[in-house]
Amino acid sequence: MSFAPLQNDTFLRACGRLSTTHTPVWLMRQAGRYLPEYRETRARAGSFMGLATNTDYATEVTLQPLERYSLDAAILFSDILTVPDAMGLGLSFALGEGPRFASPVRDEAAINALRVPDLDKLRYVFDAVTSIRRALNGRVPLIGFSGSPWTLACYMVEGAGSDDYRLVKTMLYSRPDLMHRMLEINADAVAAYLNAQIDAGAQAVMIFDSWGGVLADGAFQQFSLAYTARVLAQLKRGHAGVAVPRIVFTKGGGMWLQEMGQLDCDVLGLDWTVNLARARAQVGDRKALQGNLDPNVLFAAPEQIESEVHVVLDSFGQPHTGPGTGPSQIFNLGHGISQHTPPDHVKVLVDAVHSYSRALRAAPSA
Repeated sequence: MSFAPLQNDTFLRACGRLSTTHTPVWLMRQAGRYLPEYRETRARAGSFMGLATNTDYATEVTLQPLERYSLDAAILFSDILTVPDAMGLGLSFALGEGPRFASPVRDEAAINALRVPDLDKLRYVFDAVTSIRRALNGRVPLIGFSGSPWTLACYMVEGAGSDDYRLVKTMLYSRPDLMHRMLEINADAVAAYLNAQIDAGAQAVMIFDSWGGVLADGAFQQFSLAYTARVLAQLKRGHAGVAVPRIVFTKGGGMWLQEMGQLDCDVLGLDWTVNLARARAQVGDRKALQGNLDPNVLFAAPEQIESEVHVVLDSFGQPHTGPGTGPSQIFNLGHGISQHTPPDHVKVLVDAVHSYSRALRAAPSA
């Protein structure tokens, strides 16, 4: 399988802590409901899963934000819960609602029945990766992704999103043996799933630990961090002689940055509660950092958006220039973009990141 040569490698260079001419920017959920063209395509598809499981539709919506904005990476259009769906839990999405499983996993028998799924059941994802990579034609790199083992377990036990995580935490505290069994299966499934995305053409992969931050200190290390590490230990480091960076994002994970800095990954994603300068001091320059503008900044006036972009870039500090490796940042939001975001405000954000980060590199070091 061959693809067009990459024209803009800024994102991949930043993942590798190499110097770049500007700070690369992409947005979590950049292909989504805030774009009118996405809503029109989703209406044609008939449902979210109709969109995600159709190669042509998934390709179309992945590329839509790149037609509007000068983003430095594309991210596969899919969902974090495709793996448990392939395990037979029955994933569905009602319009305007979050994901829901028809068959939650809540007892020992259900957990004993769990298996790493047949990857052929996820063929639609891998076909979409290859199709998107071809359609990009080398414009920017393509990021593949999955939910983390713990985040998948939250949805698998709760059956949907949750305000208090009562069911999954009840299992965690009352039957930790069952929780560990589920997390082992999830970790091995996520690793196989991401490796298949790499084989299909993903040029970087990201693990979304969206609910790691709901855990108590101690429980996070045991039930989330350890299984993210288990995934990373199994991931391919490259494909066809080219390195494939690995990104880990834990929403609410700021207090564990020191420990997350020990993970075998290339990039740590940070939510908007984390101070980038302090994160850089804690992690050192072993990892690139990704983030971390509050998504609600995008509802402010354009001049306010530009100002907050400057704050985030200034907080990270002077980027690495010249040969070798050094501190690098990938600009992103601290979580997914809101469906209510004005599309024109996203252009203000992207353009501000590019222009101000170029100016920072041109400025003499203190």
